[in-house]
Amino acid sequence: MSHFSTLRTKISDVAILQTSLRDLGISVKDDADVRGYNGQRVRADLVAVLDGEYDLGWSRNGDGTFDLIADLWGVAKKHNQTELINSINQKYAVNKTLSEVKQRGLQNANVKLVIQ
Repeated sequence: MSHFSTLRTKISDVAILQTSLRDLGISVKDDADVRGYNGQRVRADLVAVLDGEYDLGWSRNGDGTFDLIADLWGVAKKHNQTELINSINQKYAVNKTLSEVKQRGLQNANVKLVIQ
């Protein structure tokens, strides 16, 4: 029985996802195995190699978005999975926004987050 979970995401730009993971200090592999429980592995288009025995992976869907694939129980043994996934999503959103702004000619753009 597989311990891997698949979660839909809105991530669609693999280059920005790679940059975002590296910005967070996470090693990245292309077209690699996601490590899971008891040596189980599943192939993914992009893999975030985490400390420990478990990884996060992303596989492209037909619509261009990516699914997150992971043994979430295993990831949670060493990492706060909610914080980890949220930090990846936040970094991706910032980098995607900056990329879009720079394509429109604003080379010195900054992102300012206002929480009320």
